[in-house]
Amino acid sequence: DVQLQASGGGFVQPGGSLRLSCVGSGFTFGNYIMSWHRQAPGKELEWVAGISEGGSETRYADFVKGRFTMSRDNAKNTLYLQMNSLEIDDTAVYYCSTSEARGQGTLVTVSS
Repeated sequence: DVQLQASGGGFVQPGGSLRLSCVGSGFTFGNYIMSWHRQAPGKELEWVAGISEGGSETRYADFVKGRFTMSRDNAKNTLYLQMNSLEIDDTAVYYCSTSEARGQGTLVTVSS
């Protein structure tokens, strides 16, 4: 049973930082390209970042480039998203996913 559990969300002021984590189970974690998506209130789900199976390649949506860093630790079956210089528009539920499954998200709220 594939499970993806994201955590690390919370409330932060503009300019602050958060680190999201996502633990995967029920599949061979290191064999999968992983992604982060987000969905802001009243908006469509959007892709945020992706990482290759081994972690050597990452890609980011333009709106997070230079602010967010995605990484993974395959030995721990864990995916990370370091989010710096957070903006109010980054407020959303963040989800980790493979090409076949998306886990429960974690809420990030950026507000002054």
